[in-house]
Amino acid sequence: MLKAIIIDDEPDAVLSIELIITEYCTDVEIIGKAHSAIDGKNQIITKQPDFIFLDIDMPRGTGFDMLEMLPEINFDVIFVTAYSNYAIKAFKYSAVDYILKPIDIDELLNSVKNIKKRKQKENHPNLNLDILLKNIQNKAPKTIAVPNSAGIDFIEIKNIIRFKAEGSYTKIIISNQDNILASKNLKEYQELLPDEEFFRPHNSHLINLYHVRRYVQKDGGYIEMSDNSTVPMSRRKKDLFLKKMNNLINK
Repeated sequence: MLKAIIIDDEPDAVLSIELIITEYCTDVEIIGKAHSAIDGKNQIITKQPDFIFLDIDMPRGTGFDMLEMLPEINFDVIFVTAYSNYAIKAFKYSAVDYILKPIDIDELLNSVKNIKKRKQKENHPNLNLDILLKNIQNKAPKTIAVPNSAGIDFIEIKNIIRFKAEGSYTKIIISNQDNILASKNLKEYQELLPDEEFFRPHNSHLINLYHVRRYVQKDGGYIEMSDNSTVPMSRRKKDLFLKKMNNLINK
């Protein structure tokens, strides 16, 4: 039986989560409910849950503030939030679970399912949350979390040379590190990463503009990267590529 605490200042949200868990998750027990960051912190320390549902926006301290208050984080977190472009992107960068308000049953159950899978693998949640808290503090997140069959790879964005589509998977080529095969498709990484730094010159490639070494016009046009690899350039994207490179140089 997994033990959970709900931390949210909105009574309706707390009730919704509790009713869904009671109805659909017979192997999860709600052992506490809190309506502020301070109360949530105290309940976590006292009751030692396996995971928590944590609201982001609360009076007298956000969910992130509460996590920073804790002496250690030895539990998983499902974040509960109203829609926020930046927060959602930070969650995706860091590979943590989140659900949006109003709460959708399927989203909540899928997040709980992810928690159970991690518990079975005995993966420690701290790294994901550490990365999230660092990414939240930085206007431009510096690290991306990439789930794999064995766990999670944490990659500094500046070290990513390029992404290459491999069917429904994506190969990530990283400076001075082994390549990684990720289960997300190339479009998901294109939407996630900043378009002033990453560019898709061809359907099968997404490149880090900081790792571009040169552009060669012959043979239809191609880009040479910092690892000496070459990436084809779609003719219709050439002008946009040169404009982005010029913006980067003059930044």
